[in-house]
Amino acid sequence: MRRSMRTGIGIGIVVLVIGLGTAFLMRRPLSVPVAASVQDVALRVYGLGTVEARILARIGFEAGAGVTDLAADAGDHVTRGQVLAQLSTVEQEARVARARAALTAARASLAKAKANVARAGAVLAQREAANLRQQELAGRSTISAQSAEESQRDVDVARADQAVAVADVAVVQAQAEDAAAALSYEQALLAQRALRAPFDAVIVERHAEAGDVVRAGDAIFTLIDPATIWILAYIDEERAGALALGQTAEIRLRSLPHQTFSGEVARIGLESDRINEERRVWLTCTDCPTQMFLGEQAEVRITLGQLSQAVMVPEIAINGFDGHTGRVWVVNNGKLAQLPLTFGARSEDARVEVVAGLPDGAKIVSAPIKGLTEGRLVRATTPEAGQ
Repeated sequence: MRRSMRTGIGIGIVVLVIGLGTAFLMRRPLSVPVAASVQDVALRVYGLGTVEARILARIGFEAGAGVTDLAADAGDHVTRGQVLAQLSTVEQEARVARARAALTAARASLAKAKANVARAGAVLAQREAANLRQQELAGRSTISAQSAEESQRDVDVARADQAVAVADVAVVQAQAEDAAAALSYEQALLAQRALRAPFDAVIVERHAEAGDVVRAGDAIFTLIDPATIWILAYIDEERAGALALGQTAEIRLRSLPHQTFSGEVARIGLESDRINEERRVWLTCTDCPTQMFLGEQAEVRITLGQLSQAVMVPEIAINGFDGHTGRVWVVNNGKLAQLPLTFGARSEDARVEVVAGLPDGAKIVSAPIKGLTEGRLVRATTPEAGQ
């Protein structure tokens, strides 16, 4: 009996000690970090991207044949119109010669047809003069009416022959023009056997070698205009709303991580990536190295603006944050309370500007720590720099 009483008394003492300790801890002010008002907050967005070229062309022949010569290689600088490669021309040169001969024959036929027109005109003039005399004689009844009719018929036949000769000229003229067009076509095909640079460029890659048989449209070279090198970056849609043309940016290339280059937003994509939920942004670089490498990874930080003064809260301290509103713990008159606030701009380091809902004199708890409960006594600690 005495042992049971001692056990009960011991348990009671333990419970009493725990209760007193809990009450003490609950009444002891909890130290919490709070967010302070800061000045000159730069608003930036971060994005990953790659080095690209706005003008890039994969060029090849418009006809298929064997490659007989390659006059350029990767890394070469070429000028517009420079011959880069050559196809076999033997077959096409024969076609050009055949078309040229056909044109010569057509021109000879045209000359003959024109001569026939002149001949028909002379015959018509002769028949008209003879007919005029015959009609005068018939009027004086010197010759018979039948002779006058035959003379007039000869004039009509000569006039018809002249019309036929003129029509023949038109036909042969069309044939000559067709032959000239055929020659131009074959000459154009011959010219296509030489692959020329479409603009001043740098050769990025050569896809064929001399002796290869290529098909029409096969890429032989990949060219870029080095003056059109820029950065294609991908920005999270949640942070892309304030993007605008002309905004400045910092660019870091993976091959030169210790250097920062200056850039500017030159184009904003009108269509976002539906899978990654990112917006495509193209940036020009004003002081990037002369030698750039397509596909190299780049980091960009685009400056969206600056807040002269604001209370910035880390996103991790906001409960139920939807990009615009959320609930935070605040210190008001030394006690904790949870309030809904409205937020605005977001900084690069995952902090959000408080726009509305914060009572005068209240401080926002800037980190989620244990022991935060409604009404608990707290002691605000001095925030660290940048908080």
